[in-house]
Amino acid sequence: MSRTVLPFSAPDMSALARSLHAELAKREGIPGHLELLNMLARAAGFRNFQHFRAQAAAREAVENPAPPPPPAPEVDFAKVQRIARYFDAAGRLIRWPGKHSHREPCLWVLWSRLPAGGTLDERAISELLGTWHLFEDHALLRRELVDYGLATRTPDGREYRRLERQPPPEALALIRHLAARNG
Repeated sequence: MSRTVLPFSAPDMSALARSLHAELAKREGIPGHLELLNMLARAAGFRNFQHFRAQAAAREAVENPAPPPPPAPEVDFAKVQRIARYFDAAGRLIRWPGKHSHREPCLWVLWSRLPAGGTLDERAISELLGTWHLFEDHALLRRELVDYGLATRTPDGREYRRLERQPPPEALALIRHLAARNG
């Protein structure tokens, strides 16, 4: 377990020593590590070490705010249009893309059409995929959905389940484009 470094300061060393002396005088034997931390925190005016740590974390957050998140990546709409050509007017995948960078957005489109939260047997997912593509290779699509982490299957391959994830921006743009195009 890593240790968080927390700076400790007391405005008056004499008052700190008196308070610590009073705390130690109440004890029999040597206090443990946590007891010493609590004594030091109380001597500095905090209720206990947890209170001291919470105040230190809050001070750090106020004095050094986290940098803003990076801007969302821009969508290459020309690429989205190129990938949309893999789909016919009915939204079916005409052929399997040769380019790796075009495959993943196409798989996201198929993923978006799978029922969320449900389990499909091999036959059901094959029938669904069969209606969404024209090149007669539903086994390839099943395997790719699993390989890309968009679906899971049981070790015996009998049941498939869509994994809930956030599509990347280009895939989301493609899904929306095809939905609008196919009305």
